[in-house]
Amino acid sequence: MKPQHKWIIILIAVLGTLLQAIDVSIVNVALPHMMGNLGATLDEINWVVTGYIIANVIVLPLTGWFTAWLGRKRFLALSIGIFTVASFFCGIAWSVEALVFFRIIQGMGGGALIPSSQSLLMETFPPKEQGGAMAAFGVGTMVGPTLGPTLGGWITDNYNWPWIFYINIPVGGLALLLAYFFLQDSTHSKNPAPQVDYLGIILLAIGVGCMQVILELGERKDWFESNGIKTLSLLAGLALISFVWWELRIDHPAVNLKVLTNRSLWVGTVIATFLGVGLMGPTFLLPVFLQTLLNYTAWQTGKAILLSSISTAIAMFISGKLMARISPQYVIAMGIGTFSLGLYKMSRFTLEIGTSDLIVPQILRGIGVGFMFVPLSIAALSTLEKKDMASASGIYTFMRQTGGSFGIAILVTFLKQREIFHRSILSEHLHPLNPLTTQRLQILEQGLLAKGINPESSGKIALNLLDHTVTRQALLLSFRDAFLLIAILIIITFPFLFLLRRKKSTVQIVLGD
Repeated sequence: MKPQHKWIIILIAVLGTLLQAIDVSIVNVALPHMMGNLGATLDEINWVVTGYIIANVIVLPLTGWFTAWLGRKRFLALSIGIFTVASFFCGIAWSVEALVFFRIIQGMGGGALIPSSQSLLMETFPPKEQGGAMAAFGVGTMVGPTLGPTLGGWITDNYNWPWIFYINIPVGGLALLLAYFFLQDSTHSKNPAPQVDYLGIILLAIGVGCMQVILELGERKDWFESNGIKTLSLLAGLALISFVWWELRIDHPAVNLKVLTNRSLWVGTVIATFLGVGLMGPTFLLPVFLQTLLNYTAWQTGKAILLSSISTAIAMFISGKLMARISPQYVIAMGIGTFSLGLYKMSRFTLEIGTSDLIVPQILRGIGVGFMFVPLSIAALSTLEKKDMASASGIYTFMRQTGGSFGIAILVTFLKQREIFHRSILSEHLHPLNPLTTQRLQILEQGLLAKGINPESSGKIALNLLDHTVTRQALLLSFRDAFLLIAILIIITFPFLFLLRRKKSTVQIVLGD
């Protein structure tokens, strides 16, 4: 392959990855505008996000089967085309029902973009060049979700919400043209089309779909206090157990679970599941922390998060260089340590922190992600045969994304429970006989009286202000606990590093001949 063609292959993979990664989060900031324009309720508009994610996670593990059925070039081009066309119809949606429908179609097209791009790079580049190729791919995967809210907020404020979908059209169009002219099907993609595993696809859709709805709505429905959540959990459990049994039994499964007999793949997939929590957890928690407790604007929040994204991009290319000299296990171990240190520093945040206090933790977190993502992907996938690459990449990406979804659901519940716990502990010290409580109320009342508030109202307002202070402090402590929990979950993966295998091929960041 000519050097310039290698760069084009990387560009196709990065463009496809960015389309999917940005659209996961870009919609969130525009939901209130959509509600107003389409006359939708909060529950209705949430399906714009939920429907997209459900379609995504259903298609992810089917990537290998679709690649074998349609061929790598045709399937990737079709996925990009579906995503791009659906983006146009999302922008012109005339009702919330139409918007949800086209978002589901968009999610079906986008679901395969990341694993297909990943397997494309792993199959195209020789081992010595995989580090650089995966670093470029990782930039799109990691930076996209953090750019989404910032980009979406800017577009919505300066234009209108349909433009968050229209911007996909030129990017998708370019990726589609490049894929059509420069991609080629690999030899194993030209085999006869596999039989259609209808039962496997149906069981997967039911199981994964129900599971994702549970994760999206569980906290709002108070989890297993809701009969609906209980029913969905039963359906998900039965469908997924039946799916695994069926896929292992038949000769032509929709998802080739037998690739998990490769030790490096299943170990890498386990680590990637926890890594999903580390990737999505802070990205979800930090904006809420900054905007709720420190009164940051969306733009200020975006700039704070962007710092970690830049650090991730730089660290990915450094990790590619390091893997030319040392084992990927050591690079991943450095990533785990750096990431955990960053999260530990975030668990020491106070209500008095300034912008400068965010810099070091975000840089450490970004470096940790960069050091984990590239070597883990290569270590998990590089020992597989090329014919299994698409299936393995689909399962690997599915588990990483599912880990992130589970992580966010767990963190939301954990945050709520810890807030209740800390508030009860803090409230125990607030009673009329406590001199510190009395002193604090007197200071608040004097300040209110100085502002011209009458004595009758100042006492009630002072009590409300004290209650507000307790609530903010309890919420702060719960965020600190949540950041520490993420660090612990990442550290848990450390022993699995000893089980990873790796081909002895040298990995470099060279992209030329």
